[in-house]
Amino acid sequence: MTIDLSASFKAYDVRGLVDETITEESVRAVGAAFVDVLGLAGQTVLVGGDMRASSADFTAAFTQGATSRGANVTQLGLVSTDMLYFASGTMEAPGVVFTASHNPAQYNGMKMSKAGAVPLSAETGLEDIRDAAQAYLDAEEIPAVEEPGSVELINILAQYSEYLRSLVDLSGIKPLKVVVDAANGMSGLTTGAVLGDDLLSALPLEITPLFFELDGSFPNHPANPLESENLRDLQARVRETGADIGLAFDGDADRCFVIDELGEPVSPSAVTALVARREITRAQAEGEETPVVIHNLITSRAVPEVVEQAGGRAVETRVGHSYMKAVMAEEQAIFGGEHSAHYYFREFFNADTGMLAAMHVLASLGNQGLPLSELAAEFNPYAASGEINSEVEDKAGAAERVEAAFADRDAEISHMDGLTVRATDGTWWFNLRPSNTEPFLRFNGEAHSREKMESVRDEVLGLVTQG
Repeated sequence: MTIDLSASFKAYDVRGLVDETITEESVRAVGAAFVDVLGLAGQTVLVGGDMRASSADFTAAFTQGATSRGANVTQLGLVSTDMLYFASGTMEAPGVVFTASHNPAQYNGMKMSKAGAVPLSAETGLEDIRDAAQAYLDAEEIPAVEEPGSVELINILAQYSEYLRSLVDLSGIKPLKVVVDAANGMSGLTTGAVLGDDLLSALPLEITPLFFELDGSFPNHPANPLESENLRDLQARVRETGADIGLAFDGDADRCFVIDELGEPVSPSAVTALVARREITRAQAEGEETPVVIHNLITSRAVPEVVEQAGGRAVETRVGHSYMKAVMAEEQAIFGGEHSAHYYFREFFNADTGMLAAMHVLASLGNQGLPLSELAAEFNPYAASGEINSEVEDKAGAAERVEAAFADRDAEISHMDGLTVRATDGTWWFNLRPSNTEPFLRFNGEAHSREKMESVRDEVLGLVTQG
């Protein structure tokens, strides 16, 4: 039976069950379609993969499809997603990395970019690639061009590590004890190269590794630090060792979560604000008058407040990396952050990289005397609900009930991304966003006091579920 690619092609990437919705045959067709749709015959295409069991075979299949249509493939071997972005940005070449990020072991997928690490999404070519690949699958044939492309293999880990170190100098910070939970994902490779002395000179960091063995079966815990239970090993080790900081990466290492010396999570909004202030200061020192920082609409209000206090300009956007990257480019922003711990840097081709964000936090911590819990408290002044999912069949109807209930309040209502309601006096806000793939409404809220946050949260969730 021919595979239906609509089952694995999402809005921003490809992700599916290995040997069910994503197979070597379908990947070969996608490789050919990638070259055709983007007009890459005779040009270089970068291909790499993570530590999942199927990634090497999928890399080979994509290479076969791409070279059969005339592209020259440069294989990168084992790479994190931000290593692919680095290669695409520095080599000005399009590419693909095989990964399913934080998804379980039975999944794999593709994250694609145009030359310069420009993202591919449904609106910017991903659907066209899907349709062209589907045509090849339906025809059961990929016709080869007269001059198939060549294949070479390179290793970019050293160049990637050197580049990140050139952006954040950690050589002069005070000694720090750092626990890193790689969750058997790609940061098990990149941490030692960037923060350790595997390839470069040693930094004043004493690293305690957790689950650094590359293993796509994820034998210790899922590689999804967004779920609190997956942070428990890291939190315990930070407390046991008296570490200054803990870092948790997801499977493809493009996201980083931070734990303070007490073993408590530092919110991604606080990390966004901290890094934003550092990047604004750097940009101003280089002559940029009002640097722009991007944040999505469900990060803490502390983020735009810190940005403006530091002399920058905050720009709000929808949730999702394609929106973030597009606005980063449009606004020539220096930095962007999301609640999901994706952090984007102009100096990193507007792409997201968990490792560079971690380095900024280490630099900030290591250049002053406060413990991380006290340093982060400045950027976390409000009470937040966290993301709460409610299973609702009629998501639109539930959102309409909430909007009607708040229509006569002293508040502003926005539909930029779901429903956002903000008190005009700035004391509280909430957002309701429908999931694109599940019968969920996602609630995020924040207020100046926990009592007010809980009051708003309970009222909204009551309205959501009453139908």
